[in-house]
Amino acid sequence: MRAAPLLLLCAAVAGCGPAEPGAAPAGAGPAAGSGDAAAAPGAAPSEAWFTERAREAGIDFVHFNGMSGEFHLAEIMAPGAALFDMDGDGDLDAYLVQGRMLGAGRTLDDALTPPPAHVPLPLTDRLYRNDLQIAEDGARTLRFTDVTAGSGLGASSYGMGVAAADFDGDGRVDLYRTALGANHLFRNNGDGTFSDVAGRAGVDDAGWGVSASFFDFDRDGRLDLYVGNYVVYDLANEERCFTLTGERDYCAPKSYVPAPDRLYRNRGDGVFEDVTASAGVGRAYGPALGVLAADFDGDGWVDVYVANDGRPNQLWINGRDGTFTDRALLNGVAVNGGGASEASMGVDLGDFDADGDDDLFMTHVTTETNTLYANAGDGFFEDRGAMVGLGAPSLPYTGFGTAWVDFDNDGWLDLLVVNGEVQVVERLVLAADPFPLHQRNQLFRNLAGRGFEDLSDRAGPAFALSEVSRGAAFGDVDNDGDVDVLVANNNGPARLLINEVGQRNPWLGLRLVAAAGARDATGARVGVFRAGGPVLWRRARADGSYASAGDPRVVVGLGEADAVSGVRVEWPSGRVEEWDGVPVRSWTTLTEGTGRGVQGGIR
Repeated sequence: MRAAPLLLLCAAVAGCGPAEPGAAPAGAGPAAGSGDAAAAPGAAPSEAWFTERAREAGIDFVHFNGMSGEFHLAEIMAPGAALFDMDGDGDLDAYLVQGRMLGAGRTLDDALTPPPAHVPLPLTDRLYRNDLQIAEDGARTLRFTDVTAGSGLGASSYGMGVAAADFDGDGRVDLYRTALGANHLFRNNGDGTFSDVAGRAGVDDAGWGVSASFFDFDRDGRLDLYVGNYVVYDLANEERCFTLTGERDYCAPKSYVPAPDRLYRNRGDGVFEDVTASAGVGRAYGPALGVLAADFDGDGWVDVYVANDGRPNQLWINGRDGTFTDRALLNGVAVNGGGASEASMGVDLGDFDADGDDDLFMTHVTTETNTLYANAGDGFFEDRGAMVGLGAPSLPYTGFGTAWVDFDNDGWLDLLVVNGEVQVVERLVLAADPFPLHQRNQLFRNLAGRGFEDLSDRAGPAFALSEVSRGAAFGDVDNDGDVDVLVANNNGPARLLINEVGQRNPWLGLRLVAAAGARDATGARVGVFRAGGPVLWRRARADGSYASAGDPRVVVGLGEADAVSGVRVEWPSGRVEEWDGVPVRSWTTLTEGTGRGVQGGIR
């Protein structure tokens, strides 16, 4: 990641000064963060794949990044978001991470862009309960209620990201919040409240955490925790960097010492043991921004991929004995096809070409193309982004949150990338834009595994918004069988993109429940068998993207198939089971141990 002298350039332009998000200076177009956000040049009206409905649905969150002109690197790195079922009622609630002022003695009066008047003070993260109503005729009324007050989630530190999972096996989803400073572990009490148990649990690392993932690395039925840390960062002694012409600038991450990540083993008694050293993951590290837990080599044990900012990435292969070995370079995912380290923010894994193995996608900064590492089998990868049409369209953009999702339910995994610069856009500075980092988000449709079509100009008004997007959480918020997106914008409003096209095709909705307790079986792999097409492999996951947590349930688009002949689940425990007669166009819960056992194990 590389940033440019935003505030000095901004201050040099008449009218570019302190303003509420959404207030456009004289002579400028609509500002990023307003209800009428800047439209992309050349965007043509077309069918809306998504409709933006955050404020309409009751999500009025606006992120505050605390910019005061001191060029603190943290200002441009947050926030993340979570979609998770906090109350067990079967629909997805929303959690959004907030910032604060940075710098000793700084108050909101020092902010270049103070929070809008409707944002509650003091600034905290916000929790929104989903009060979805479904009528007898299937009509849906989507409404979120702000239930932050009294929830125990009033963290006021500088938040970065969030991971969600049931770490204690009581059937309730808990939250792990990363921050610039001590992290929080919020245990779900089951009554709409949460308790911060990070200190007692031993996971209150006080560095600069960004992305994290819960996963069961030792197959003991308990969820362990990997925390990706960015750089060693001290506001009081922050590096001072300058442009070639001597102007003050944000420092690149290479100006800082990378911070070691953390791996915590869940002991099962509410306490985690720091096994970073004994597991071997402390041997190599970089400025971690993306974290993804998945079985990369198909041996039935969950591995960890870490996307580092400007340094080689790590692929920690699980040794099945409590240790990990970094095989990123050997397996082709440490650097791009040209041998260069890239910025590496967002990350996700999915079988885009329906060949039975999962492929890796990563987002990067402007002038670095986003990267598709295609799996050649057994966890060995090849950089094929340019070959499938994902390289050139990403050159002008800086991507953060992302995911492989079959948005139109045609059976092929598409891509959504949310963008926002870390270098000023000069044309926006010249237009006196108060936050000249905003960009459009991008939607890529999968052309049956042969390549990708950029639909960003034709996917409707939601993709004409130009904002500084960071986290993206993915899940079916209205339970209609397609995946929606909660986008967390830096110094701007959250956006809720409701899918308008996926439910036209048949779909299969699955919640996978582990035998150990009543928790979601994140890390499970699902194969759906249907007539007239390849087996569709999907993963139950809540991690990936960027600093965000998504729906652990699985939506499988079936294309033209109106039935499935079978469903196979490869559980994180190593068990493999199959089910027949799973209905389409509805949600079904599959619990480990209730299916037909399959001999032969994983693949």
